[in-house]
Order: sequence, then structure tokens, then C-alpha cells
Amino acid sequence: MLFLPGDGAPAGAPIDERLTGAGPVAIILALARALPPLADRLAAGLLPGDPAALVGDNATGDAQKALDLGAHHHMLAALRGQGVRLVLSEEAEEIAELDPAGAWDVAMDPIDGSGSIGIGAPLGMMFSILPAAPEGFARPGRAIVAAGYASFGHSLDFGFSLGDGVTIATFDRGAGLFRVMRDRVALPPAAKVIAYNASNERHWPRGLQAYARDLVAGKDGPRGRDLNMRWLAAAVGELHRILLQGGAFLYPADRRRGKERGHLRLVYEAAPIAFLIEQAGGAAHDGQRPILDIPADHPHQKTPLFFGATEEMALLLRHLSHPD
Repeated sequence: MLFLPGDGAPAGAPIDERLTGAGPVAIILALARALPPLADRLAAGLLPGDPAALVGDNATGDAQKALDLGAHHHMLAALRGQGVRLVLSEEAEEIAELDPAGAWDVAMDPIDGSGSIGIGAPLGMMFSILPAAPEGFARPGRAIVAAGYASFGHSLDFGFSLGDGVTIATFDRGAGLFRVMRDRVALPPAAKVIAYNASNERHWPRGLQAYARDLVAGKDGPRGRDLNMRWLAAAVGELHRILLQGGAFLYPADRRRGKERGHLRLVYEAAPIAFLIEQAGGAAHDGQRPILDIPADHPHQKTPLFFGATEEMALLLRHLSHPD
């Protein structure tokens, strides 16, 4: 094994020692324990077979790959016996009922960024936990009591919140457990790095195009400072990087057919991200209102999504509401 100068004994307490109890805590721990086998399969790439083999389309028409479906069933199995009533997944059109007497509902995206499956790019998983209610998932994200994500990169990282700040843990393979590495994560109010797909700028609303022009102009433009741009093509990868380093993320609606309401899914992508970002002191909105205030009128409803540093989000809103 390669050790670098300054490497020492693993830091951080195991999350099993930090989290005890039933309900959302048990669900978070069950999902955490299901992550290492999924990370191992991702790391194996093409060796056992093709994880990117197409097996159909998901509920919103995106191409569904073999690992998308495999991860969906893997996570469903992890949630059984944890008091979960309903599970809404990106990879299934219908909502799954696990336990009619369960006290909790879970929304999840088993593999985020699956367009990059098989090429070693950052991928992830995200979820939110809500108290079971007659309306199911047709309610605003303010009902969320806990949320989390996994980042599958050169390390396996797991971030989560129970409504009292964001904790990020890293998987210690030698010990077979997650160790807490960052606690009470706090976003800087100003952003230095902005994430968006620049190829779509020409389809954006006028105010957002003006925002992008000012961004690119850097210190020679009205902002008076240079910023960097990153684009991982996986929202959960951007979330992880922004929680660790600060910044902002943009995925707006635009004029292209099928993108008029954005592309990311409100319930199991945007809402968990918004919950975590707000817990870290940032902001998340759709260009008009906070993501967590938007009720879902369809389980797989799409939404524009902007999240990150509060000052950058305020500037974005000004451009969108005053395009001139």
C-alpha cells in the first residue's frame, strides 16, 4: 500500500458509534451498509460484465442501464425490515410498498450520473426520508426529516443530515466501516467555482445568459473577479464537491423540447440536495422559490435547480427576475 508523508492512523469515529436508534437513523445506517458492495461493482468496471448495458428506459424516459436497475433492487433489499412504508425510485415508474405499517417513506436515486457508468467518472446515490403520510410524496420537501448521498470516486464518501447539520464520512476499507471526516459542514457565502453545462447557454432565459456573460468576463467584467467552472455531469458529484469546497451549481430550464421544466427530478434529486445544502448554510431554488417549498404534483416531476453559496444564489435570482 502507498502511504504519503503525513499519513497516519485513520481519523474519525465510526458512524455506527455516532448514530444510534431507530427510524431515520436505522434507515441511514442500512443504506450506508449497502454502499460498499455497490462501490465495488462500480470499481470492477467491465471485468464481470457491462454495467452500462442498456436494459430499457426509466420513468422519465432516460436510458436505463444494467447497473441502474441492479442498484435499485440492491437498495430496496437494504430498506426492507427498516420500517419503510413506500419507496419512490428514479428507476421504477410505480412507487414500491415495502411495509404497509411502516412509519417512513424514502425517495431515492440509486445511481446518479449514470450516463457516465463504465468510464470511471464520479457517480453517486441520493435519498430523502419523510414521515409516512396519506399524501405520499405529493408534499413539499419541508416534510423531509433526513437526507443523504453517496459519492463513488477514488474514495467512497457518505454525507447525511438528520436536520442538525451535515456530516460526511469516508469508507475505511481496512476496518470495513465509515469514519466521520467532516462534521457541521458550512458553505462559504461567496462562490469561487460555478458548475453548469456551457453548451446549453444559448437555450437559457435572457437573464441567465447575462449572468453567464458576466461570469466569463471575470475581473474585466462587472463582477471584478475571476471565477472557475467545473462540470462533472452528475449532480451528486457537484453536491459533494460544493459541500467540501464551496461553490454553486446551475441546471436551469431552457427552450429545448422536454427541458421546459428543467431536467432534474424534484422529489428524489432536487429535494434531498436542497435539504443538505440548507443544512450546510447554503440555498437551493428553482429560479423563483426555494426547492423545499415546492409540492410535487407527480412522483417523477422535473424542476430547474440552482444551489450553493447564498451570495451567488442571490445574484442568480436578481438576474432571473431582472433580465435587463
